[in-house]
Amino acid sequence: MKKKWTRIFLYIILILYALITLYPFLWAVFSSFKTYAEIVGGGLTLLPQEPTLDNFIHLFTRDENFVNWIWNSLYVAGVAAALNVIFNSMAGYALARLSFPGKKSLFMLILALIMVPGQILLIPNFLIMRNIGLLDTHWALILPSAINFAFIFMMRQFFINFPRDIEEAAALDGLNRFQVFFKIVIPMARASIATQGIFSFLAVWNEFMRPLLYISSPHLFTLPLGLQMFNDLYATQWNLVMAGSVITLIPILILYIILNKYFMQGFRVGGDK
Repeated sequence: MKKKWTRIFLYIILILYALITLYPFLWAVFSSFKTYAEIVGGGLTLLPQEPTLDNFIHLFTRDENFVNWIWNSLYVAGVAAALNVIFNSMAGYALARLSFPGKKSLFMLILALIMVPGQILLIPNFLIMRNIGLLDTHWALILPSAINFAFIFMMRQFFINFPRDIEEAAALDGLNRFQVFFKIVIPMARASIATQGIFSFLAVWNEFMRPLLYISSPHLFTLPLGLQMFNDLYATQWNLVMAGSVITLIPILILYIILNKYFMQGFRVGGDK
């Protein structure tokens, strides 16, 4: 009985914590259907008194750059995630399977770089992008995000435990190293690839500081940076900000729903390794 009541008490605490955590998110979603006057009128009522779609209509029909911001975010995050999947997987495979001078030192360097905060690299990356003439272009956002040391480490751990017999059988059938990697290894690493793809896309999609530093033309803004255009010196258009924030969630939810199976497998594989 003591164990039973302890479990009930823990569940109550967890449910309360979940509600406290979920409430601000639900408030933001429902506020996207509220008028500006209702939002700034005070109170934390969840449901809108007079639901309206005017906020979304305004964003898509009256704001000339909003659709561009969505496309820019999709383009930058999609290309960066694709490059991450390719480069991180290739680097992890090389560290796991190939023998070359300095391999151990390179791996130790990657482990050390994992611990370096990304904010430290903002200014060096800014200077590099300026020197090669890529400032105020989307490539200034894509190139610094094209690799991730943590995912290189994750893919290396996966490929270390990948069965060598499969690769040897493919080599006996006449496949070279690149063909083995792209035709045999990559299809069998779908879970790990989906996991790093989701996280890479999510990190770039939600990035705010790097676009703020590297992009100056409004039509090139990504969605998180573009939403700041609804702030001015004296007021913030909270109804439009909330509607735009809800729209930023849609691609992430769609991506998660599509890749959910592989995403969960990737977590289990990562934990086993």
